Amino acid sequence: QPHLVVLAGFMRILSAGFVRHYQGRLLNIHPSLLPHYKGLHTHKRVLEAGDAEHGCSVHFVTEELDGGPLVVQAVISVQLHDTPAALAQRVHVQEHRIYPLAIRWFAEGRLSLGEHGALLD
Repeated sequence: QPHLVVLAGFMRILSAGFVRHYQGRLLNIHPSLLPHYKGLHTHKRVLEAGDAEHGCSVHFVTEELDGGPLVVQAVISVQLHDTPAALAQRVHVQEHRIYPLAIRWFAEGRLSLGEHGALLD
């Protein structure tokens, strides 16, 4: 029985039963500043919208796609000549910074899923 299930690059929708079984023990990282740009092609969508900021979010997984309680986010500025690939590369660097942090918080017993969202300390 795993204490934590960490999803990264997992591009499948989990069954409701699986999500309920591991409720409070499922973390995901998503390449946008949730709740903005759920789903796919986030970097392209940010550029098309003309947003000034982009980033990534670690969240608890719920039955709602990319809709679980937020744990931590990292923000980057969108540059004038950014492409989806350039944004993806810079966001990826931030993913490698914040995902281990959230996992460590969980492993240390500092992070949990409460009735009203993510709880830290």
